Amino acid sequence: MGNLNDPAQAVAWLRTTGAVRERCHAMFGLAERDAMPNFTLHLDKLPAAADYVAQVIRENYPTLQIPYHARWRHFAANGIDRWGQLAKTLSVNADEIARIRFDLCVVSVLLDAGAGPQWKYNEEGRPVARSEGLAVASLHAFKAGLFAGDKAHPLRADAHGLVSLAPNAIAHAFQVSDFNPLIGVEGRAALMRNLGQALKARPDLFGPDARIGGLYDYLKAHAVQDGKVAATAILAAVLEGLGPIWPSRITLDGQNLGDVWRHRGLMSGDLTSGLIPFHKLSQWLTYSLVEIFEDAGIAVTGLDDLTGLPEYRNGGLFIDLGVLSIRHDALAKFLIPVEDEAVVEWRALTLALLDHIADPVRVRLGKTAAEMPLARILEGGTWAAGRKIAKEKRADGGPPLTVASDGTVF
Repeated sequence: MGNLNDPAQAVAWLRTTGAVRERCHAMFGLAERDAMPNFTLHLDKLPAAADYVAQVIRENYPTLQIPYHARWRHFAANGIDRWGQLAKTLSVNADEIARIRFDLCVVSVLLDAGAGPQWKYNEEGRPVARSEGLAVASLHAFKAGLFAGDKAHPLRADAHGLVSLAPNAIAHAFQVSDFNPLIGVEGRAALMRNLGQALKARPDLFGPDARIGGLYDYLKAHAVQDGKVAATAILAAVLEGLGPIWPSRITLDGQNLGDVWRHRGLMSGDLTSGLIPFHKLSQWLTYSLVEIFEDAGIAVTGLDDLTGLPEYRNGGLFIDLGVLSIRHDALAKFLIPVEDEAVVEWRALTLALLDHIADPVRVRLGKTAAEMPLARILEGGTWAAGRKIAKEKRADGGPPLTVASDGTVF
């Protein structure tokens, strides 16, 4: 852990998955003592929740051959292998394929925050909504060169193409209108512009072309040993390279901490007092980048060192199945600011509960942790089960709590 009164060491620790788990499980400990201000924990409901998740996994993947919870699943919405179709048209080497996939994956994941229940992307007469719709829209925007500085070479995402990206360009690419509203258009565009500046600022990570795909080359040169790379090494590079892009919320030692929030329940005597890190989008991005390395013949180790994702599908699952209950009915009736302690609690308890439900789900499916890492349970899995139970509970399929997102958290 290091000296958490040293600013640099405190920042470094808050960027680790060890810190994420430690703080979220500390919040879980408070819930076990019934000391959460906004939620009550009902662990007696966890076995039934594990039954439900295992059932959904068997429905979705009868052979139990589950892919990772990654952006690539969404590119294949409605059974159309859009990335595969694009890849077949490319006459470049394996490393350039990996760079293109990095470019596409990073911009698409960063544009993936909740779309809202009304928005849809119309793909040749086929409407695609929510995360899948955002993925399909971002893939078409990528193919059209929206993120490339040189439109003659569209399949890139580089600083020149990103630094001046305007909200109306995002709105056009995502078919936004008064009748098709998308939450957080301004926030998404700002995130892309910030990404462009971050690429320019770190040629050591992103190369002289200030291209997202340069991160693949950096990791291959610096993190791959004996044909293997640690999942946490990928995440560390993502957090270091993309750290400056997030809206300025909490800073420490002049560093923007990103997806890190405060809760009075976890006070300590050091610089991390009250801080709870999640790094949700960064971790989901890491899960998505894992596939690129594996497809390039580079094994990824320590996948379960990453955590579950504290977002509204996983979180909604535990509320809808009664593992978590809301202490105050008003919480479900109003739009909650993302920094509110109720949201911090919900996310922390969700992440800890994903750790707690993983083994019971594996037992029900007759699988080991090695055979079914958390990345597969999420996909098979808790995220899908959260979406299914939401549709059963609410006509719009939305989450049980509504969070005011700026397009950069959920």
